[in-house]
Amino acid sequence: MKYERIEKAVFLERENRFVAYVELEGKREKVHVKNTGRCEELLIPGAEVYLQKSENEKRATLWDLIAVKKGERLVNLDSQIPNRCVEEWLQTGNLFKEIQCIRPEITYGDSRLDLYAEGDGKKAFIEVKGVTLEEDGVCLFPDAPSERAVRHIEELIKAKKEGYEAILFFVIQMKEVRYFTPNQKTQPEFAEALKRAKAAGVKILAYDCEVSKDEIRICDPVDVVLESPQMKETVPLIVEWYRKNRRDLPWRKNINAYRVWISEIMLQQTRVEAVKPYYERFLSELPDIETLANVEEDKLLKLWEGLGYYNRARNLKLAAQQIMEQYGGKFPETYEKIRELKGIGNYTAGAIGSFVYDLQKPAVDGNVFRVVSRILEDADDILKASTRKKVESLLEEVIPKESPGDFNQGLIELGAIVCLPGGEPKCEICPVSHLCLAHRDGCELEYPVKKKAKERRVEKKTILRFCDNEEVAIRKRPDTGLLAGLYEFPNVEGHLKQKEVIEYAKSLGLTPVRVKKLPDAKHIFSHVEWQMKGYEVIVDELERELDQKIWSEQVIFAEKEELEKKYPMPSAFAAYQL
Repeated sequence: MKYERIEKAVFLERENRFVAYVELEGKREKVHVKNTGRCEELLIPGAEVYLQKSENEKRATLWDLIAVKKGERLVNLDSQIPNRCVEEWLQTGNLFKEIQCIRPEITYGDSRLDLYAEGDGKKAFIEVKGVTLEEDGVCLFPDAPSERAVRHIEELIKAKKEGYEAILFFVIQMKEVRYFTPNQKTQPEFAEALKRAKAAGVKILAYDCEVSKDEIRICDPVDVVLESPQMKETVPLIVEWYRKNRRDLPWRKNINAYRVWISEIMLQQTRVEAVKPYYERFLSELPDIETLANVEEDKLLKLWEGLGYYNRARNLKLAAQQIMEQYGGKFPETYEKIRELKGIGNYTAGAIGSFVYDLQKPAVDGNVFRVVSRILEDADDILKASTRKKVESLLEEVIPKESPGDFNQGLIELGAIVCLPGGEPKCEICPVSHLCLAHRDGCELEYPVKKKAKERRVEKKTILRFCDNEEVAIRKRPDTGLLAGLYEFPNVEGHLKQKEVIEYAKSLGLTPVRVKKLPDAKHIFSHVEWQMKGYEVIVDELERELDQKIWSEQVIFAEKEELEKKYPMPSAFAAYQL
């Protein structure tokens, strides 16, 4: 929008909301302020301002104050101009490709909304808010409480429910700003109303403007932060820190979706250093989606042996088969399609999407929960689904378009090597310690909050290693349940004494030559703990002597070398392997 008859002046004082005084060509001049907001940080004595001369020479105040210089930035103050700017924006096809009509000041419900538009077969109500309050590059609205503004939001929510498009458009009347956020200090009710509107499907847009002394024009979209300005401030610091300090890990080289996918599934519940050799071995045997889709299950589980949670490996194969069947072997590139793959949840889909395809999707694991809960001093239980949803939502809002992968990996890395669990976090080297509320209050170790899990069920077992000079007896576990489809040494419930082991062996048709006590061991699963005693039972000829009719499971007589190379055995039995 263009202005005419513009003159530069120097601001002197403001008499009331409507009237101010300036120095114009060496004279004190009364002017009309075209903004009833406070504008205290803008209209200060000595500020450079721009005036528009009225076409009506008889008007009491001949001049309108329309813009002010704040530092190097020119801010347009005209509260009537944002609606006209948005109309111009609509007419150039920015909302609808083919605009049928635009109507200003239309009544809907109990309010008059700024604009109504039709185009592309849709109908839209648009409420426009001009924004002139800026602090350190952050734009805020409102600068004074406004019940009317809250009421307008409620009307937009109602319109959306009734099938209209509903848009709240913040026109930032300046350039070179960092982001927009509601002014919590001035009116928290407005901030909460904005969140409700977003949840209801109301579009919340913010655009900055090119401003000169005689023109204002809507220019570029500005990030809208409703949930956590605190987290938004951490973004550039975390990205910069990650690029300088990230660890040299094999899955960060020659990055592609397959490599990231395999690493992320392996890293669930497993330490980085432990994963490295498994990752290298897995990729050397199964270098791509096709080989993974076609691998025999025993080979797959053998490659996974020691990582635990074996359904993860099975799901990898099922997902690889999905990719072959549905996408011709090409890994899908949208978050929704990645999320549909077997065994992939929000975290893994967000990791692959952001690391590989630059999607602005969060990847929230335990490290991220810890970092975010400490920065925000958030006491919500991280085991609750509602907490995960909240954290994913606030992160998705602040993920930078230009570096989503580096930001997500930065949060994960920060939690892994700086913002440590248990012991003292390394706050002295943290790039965002000055923004961390828990650090400010000295209560880092109180976060994250995690409700105490149910005590694990304890199961006592006796592990029996039946062997002769050449072979060892093993059996395959059932196809469903804990450690499904893997191999194990025969075992019985309870803790047997040596004499009871001998009797048990005889009941199987064996004649023990020697029974040797093996070390006690313990293995912890998510919800159960095995407390194990073990015995090696040596016989002369294992295969001939063992009466399989007595066993309910099929027994395999494996050569000792085959145990290492062929049969996948879970780490629960590691203490009893040869």
